Amino acid sequence: MLLIDYDGTLAPFHVDRFKAEPWPGIRPILQHIQDQKKTRIIVITGRPPAEIAPLLGLDEPVEVWGLHGFERLNTDGHSELEQLPQPVHKRLDELKVALRRDSFGGLLEEKPNAVVLHWRGAAPGEAKKIEQRARALFEPATQELALQLLPFEAGLELRAGRNKGAAVEMILSEYADCAPVAYLGDDITDEAAFRALKGRGLSVLVRPELRETAADLWLKPPEELKDFLNRWSAAESSLR
Repeated sequence: MLLIDYDGTLAPFHVDRFKAEPWPGIRPILQHIQDQKKTRIIVITGRPPAEIAPLLGLDEPVEVWGLHGFERLNTDGHSELEQLPQPVHKRLDELKVALRRDSFGGLLEEKPNAVVLHWRGAAPGEAKKIEQRARALFEPATQELALQLLPFEAGLELRAGRNKGAAVEMILSEYADCAPVAYLGDDITDEAAFRALKGRGLSVLVRPELRETAADLWLKPPEELKDFLNRWSAAESSLR
């Protein structure tokens, strides 16, 4: 199994997330892996899962765990949502309404289980102000309803539900222990997945610069990522 984050891992970040296509050369390698039908490709992303297929552009759909694992989209199109308490939904809706009125100069993203504020592309001073105001708005909810405050590169997410680590644990519980598995990710949000895979598979940090991480390997995209996927494809081809 190849468990792969999307933004920052398979694709470079883009201010307009709907234009974030895979790094050049990645799509053909993934297509070859998919065509051999010996690897299960599963994308685990902070995005709503329906956004992945048009960007990934593979011939057949892949399984996607979106919203950090809150929503599972199966290859047959069937979607499964984690259930949340009504007070959590109410609080998130209130925050979304407030940020529609004033998003502090950031970009508001609304999810079924989260409210997200992005500041990618903002000048450093402006980004800091946006982050400070977002934290001041979000942090009380972490005390009231045990919502999670999830920082990521150029953004802050207040969310409920499982994280990527829990998603990985659920996926692993469904498959044979002998199946080789790797998880590739770039962000702080992927660290939970790296930890969940310890002793079970290979965790790979994919980003231009190394940072402290629980991952086993570090690859620079896109060339080292392409090399890794080509090696995976070659190993797959050697299997009977």
